[in-house]
Amino acid sequence: MKKYENKTNVIGNLIKTYRENIKLSKGEVCRRLQLHAVYLDRTQLNRIETGRMIVKDFELIALCKVLDINYEDLKNLIE
Repeated sequence: MKKYENKTNVIGNLIKTYRENIKLSKGEVCRRLQLHAVYLDRTQLNRIETGRMIVKDFELIALCKVLDINYEDLKNLIE
């Protein structure tokens, strides 16, 4: 079985880990994303975190800003 089989994105686990580490609820992340003109609800964020929803580039950029995700961490995960 491939590592990313049945996944739409490969960064969901990283997003969830960072969110939980800084103790933000999904609702709070969604509210902060709105400040970056990204409108996701908690269900959509959950689908991203579980790898069942595609993350658009502008959403990823906003998520990295809101969750203070380091680009190198993201890059290492993708490679």
